[in-house]
Amino acid sequence: MTPDILCLGEPMLEFNEQPDGRYLPGHGGDTSNTAVAAARQGAKVGYVTHLGADAFGASFLKMWQGEGVDTSTVRQVGDAHTGIYFVTHGEEGHEFTYFRENSAASRMTPDDLPIEALQTARVLHVSGISQAISKTAAETVSAAIDVVKAAGGQVSYDTNLRLKLWPLEEARAVMHDAVQRCDIVLPGFDDAVQLCGRSTADGIADFYLELGVEVVALTLGEKGTLVATPTTRQHIPAMPVKAVDATGAGDTFDGAFLARIVEGDNAFDAARFANAAAALSVQGYGAVAPMPRRAEVEAFLAKG
Repeated sequence: MTPDILCLGEPMLEFNEQPDGRYLPGHGGDTSNTAVAAARQGAKVGYVTHLGADAFGASFLKMWQGEGVDTSTVRQVGDAHTGIYFVTHGEEGHEFTYFRENSAASRMTPDDLPIEALQTARVLHVSGISQAISKTAAETVSAAIDVVKAAGGQVSYDTNLRLKLWPLEEARAVMHDAVQRCDIVLPGFDDAVQLCGRSTADGIADFYLELGVEVVALTLGEKGTLVATPTTRQHIPAMPVKAVDATGAGDTFDGAFLARIVEGDNAFDAARFANAAAALSVQGYGAVAPMPRRAEVEAFLAKG
């Protein structure tokens, strides 16, 4: 399989707190989640990363292969570990605790990139987390963007700001530099307020369009998504559901959105589909397990 979409970043094994206090194991990591979400919508997807030569790394390979995600650009290394994180739940929502320092993915360098795969991809998807985990990881993402753009592909970027990983000013500088070379930006509202210094959805959309992107899909939680291009913008309402766990909802949106883009949808139709996929994903625990497949999303949309 030659992937249409390549996702690059750090996968992490997930332990998600359940109502009875137990922790449910699963798979996470924002760009890995995006890859699975896109694959479940029928897209041809591959993943680019390094894993530890450990049980957690083997678990990811098994999961991706079961989901139809191409793993030919994944490498296991014996001198580093696969990252993990824990999700706890409280009155203010879910909280993450990470154990990722010196993980295999964080030690990637530009020399590790699969150049041929990047040159043939239609879309590369990366994130702020992909860059925040180490300086070499940031350099690797930047180099991957340059390869894809030089080959005529598109680049999608989700800001996914994590201030536990780097200070805000550094995050702004690195992310804004990356976004200027991207085609699609997929920020969340709260992150974008901090990154852009603007407090309205339209102001944030204007900021990213001024950086030169072609499509902004700004997710607004229960308020839906604002999709903006240089000539048009629309607010796409959310689809109301009873949320259980929002872990991975933004990544589900990203994967479903990109799957529809490579299939030929315009950004507004793609966002309607992605809103529905994200709504379905919050009705179960964990990042990957509740992600819907295409038939489920289409049935949900048909109900109105």
